[in-house]
Amino acid sequence: MKTRIITAIIAILLFFPFVFLSGLPFQIIMYIIATIGFLELLHMRRMTKYPIPTVLGVILLWSLLFQDEYLIFSTRLELLMFFVLVLLGYTVLVKNKFTFEDAGFLILASIYVGLGFHYFIQTREVDDGLVYIFYAILVILSTDTGAYFFGRAFGKHKLWPQISPKKTVEGALGGILVASIVAIIFQYFFHVHESMLLVVIVTIIASIFAQIGDLVESAIKRHYDVKDSGKILPGHGGILDRFDSWLFVFPLLHFIHFIS
Repeated sequence: MKTRIITAIIAILLFFPFVFLSGLPFQIIMYIIATIGFLELLHMRRMTKYPIPTVLGVILLWSLLFQDEYLIFSTRLELLMFFVLVLLGYTVLVKNKFTFEDAGFLILASIYVGLGFHYFIQTREVDDGLVYIFYAILVILSTDTGAYFFGRAFGKHKLWPQISPKKTVEGALGGILVASIVAIIFQYFFHVHESMLLVVIVTIIASIFAQIGDLVESAIKRHYDVKDSGKILPGHGGILDRFDSWLFVFPLLHFIHFIS
């Protein structure tokens, strides 16, 4: 626990100044974090032994992080299709040593990590971006904290034992409740939206998605039989262990136009 707390404090002191600064320094740090998360996924599947596809995947990841005005292609769909064709062509060149399934994993990993962090960067760039960022992060953290304490105090019914044995239905509901209370307090002081009711509804949905993001990461790790996505954050694991919920919540808030 001591290691987790120290790591969390150091990470906050290093990361959040870049969030406040915004601009190029913020984007550079987000590219670094996203790249590490992407490589963690490839490492779990033991795909880093393929240097050319790995480099192509990183290029795709960075392309997805670009702001729209910097894209070479007209749309991100065209960009994705280009890399699909290149990677499938590569499977032929290496006579299926790098397979169709490998190409599919690499593309999906790039989309999962790339678009997740893309929408985080986009959030910082909108009007009142800091308010939205802190709202979303507080929802995620309060969901995690509420689920932990409610699960320990009242947890009796397992939520998804095959994937995450310690999570309970009571904990999940407690996480949603605590997130909603925190969001109401935050809305009172910072006015995320003109409608308190809408903030509560969005918070409930975001809290559910935060927990889904956490479960997805747990499912990936269990499938590849690893305890943590990485070791870069002592006591916490890897980048994806800390940002898994972010990769679901920030895109969600843009998809439903709560942030636009």
